[in-house]
Amino acid sequence: MGVKLYLHSLNRNAMRTKFTNVIQILDYYKDEAKCIELLEARLWKGKPVCPHCNYSDKIYRTNRGYRCASKECGKKFSVKVGTIYENSKIPLRYWFAAIYLVSAHKKGISSHQIARDLGVTQKTGWFLLHRIREMLNQNGPELSGMVEADETYVGGSERNKHQSAYAKGQKIRNRKKYGTLQAGHDKAPVLGMVERGGRVVTKVTDNTKGKTLQLFIRDNVAKGSTLYTDEHPGYIKLGTDYEHDTVQHNMGEYGRGPVHINSIEGYWSLLKRQIYGIHHFVSAKHLQRYCNESAYRFNSRKLTDTDRFHVVIEQSKGRLKYEDLIAKN
Repeated sequence: MGVKLYLHSLNRNAMRTKFTNVIQILDYYKDEAKCIELLEARLWKGKPVCPHCNYSDKIYRTNRGYRCASKECGKKFSVKVGTIYENSKIPLRYWFAAIYLVSAHKKGISSHQIARDLGVTQKTGWFLLHRIREMLNQNGPELSGMVEADETYVGGSERNKHQSAYAKGQKIRNRKKYGTLQAGHDKAPVLGMVERGGRVVTKVTDNTKGKTLQLFIRDNVAKGSTLYTDEHPGYIKLGTDYEHDTVQHNMGEYGRGPVHINSIEGYWSLLKRQIYGIHHFVSAKHLQRYCNESAYRFNSRKLTDTDRFHVVIEQSKGRLKYEDLIAKN
């Protein structure tokens, strides 16, 4: 995601309040009113905005929130409408604690662990975490300068599969299917790029064909940038838009001066330690959210835990419904 480094926009009270652990979060935001105060300051910047029509010229305060003064709207609302907290029975202080844990833990936190920490069910913890991941999108400016691009595969080992699952995968491989089950592995391909010293962008995809790689790079890297990749043939046509150079892994070469992809490969190790070490297994359906979470922590690595927490709070808009989360398609 594009982490917004506009710390000067944080109000003075937020800047003075520094948290070093989740206990301090729970102690400071000890009631719902205190939590609402933070949300209004971070999301509205001191001026209420109707989430139904975006009207802000005149807003009435009510006993339970606000009412839009627009003649075309006139609806009642609170700061939680249109955010991940809308219609949630979980207290906001628990949400804030979960956001702090997700953003501060170097490899994330599992739904089982957060359920124990907050005293909720594992199902509630799982839904809560996915709603937080949903807002950790990777929107931001194009990458530029020296950019490394690579692809990896996320999934279980073939030798660990049940015999029936292995046989099914073998049958598909015998058809030489080219896509998610590429290169003989029942794994999901993930494309990634990192700007040296800057942001990383990742995308879960169905395949690693040339058109897929080229579209992903052209959508996220400014033309004229220097692009480093491995010898995958899908990158060949990018030389018309970028200063493209490759490292020949198949010849035992892993670096030639500035020509290497060590940075993106290092990021892949961080992503996989999160997935295999903390979650153990994730489905391809939800994999993009886990990638977003990992990319957010990487892109905000220069911020303190407190500042990272406030940046996430400012991105609380948007809502993921449970029926959409568990839908089969």
